Amino acid sequence: MPPHCDSMDGPVVKAAEAALGDDNVELILPFVPADAEDEVRTAFERATAARAEGPIAHEVADLYFFDTVVRLHRAGEGAPFTGVKPAGGDVGPVIPLAEDAIETGSIEKLHAFLSAELHRQLQSRLDRIVALTDAVTTAERREYTEAMLGLQVYSHHLYKSMHRDPHEGGHSHG
Repeated sequence: MPPHCDSMDGPVVKAAEAALGDDNVELILPFVPADAEDEVRTAFERATAARAEGPIAHEVADLYFFDTVVRLHRAGEGAPFTGVKPAGGDVGPVIPLAEDAIETGSIEKLHAFLSAELHRQLQSRLDRIVALTDAVTTAERREYTEAMLGLQVYSHHLYKSMHRDPHEGGHSHG
């Protein structure tokens, strides 16, 4: 599911809550494409007006605003909107480490985790190749070739991924 921009505890909803709480639509605008600003401003005005009508209207207005900004955020990424997800979903091990890096200004924990995982992945793939090195039959040599080319392609895609824009070509968080 990661990243979690479409969840109640994700960065988009947190920014929307801050915008509503501070009565400042500017706090949410960086999370949506520029061409969606008018729609966000309209939704913000409607939500702000409805919030004054009592606790139930307040809750409904907030949810309407969250849906609107998350939908527009996802559209800006070229990703589908399937509703705002509940808080507390499993975002895997990397998102919390990335959030910690942003909060603390240090990548050390994130780097250590990703480096260790990369090492495990590369070693596992190489171990498979080594295990197939003495292949005798054509079928075994095919397995070796597939594993060998697999390591090369995996490494190439990993390298390319390290150097591309994270939102290149749109992406899905779910």
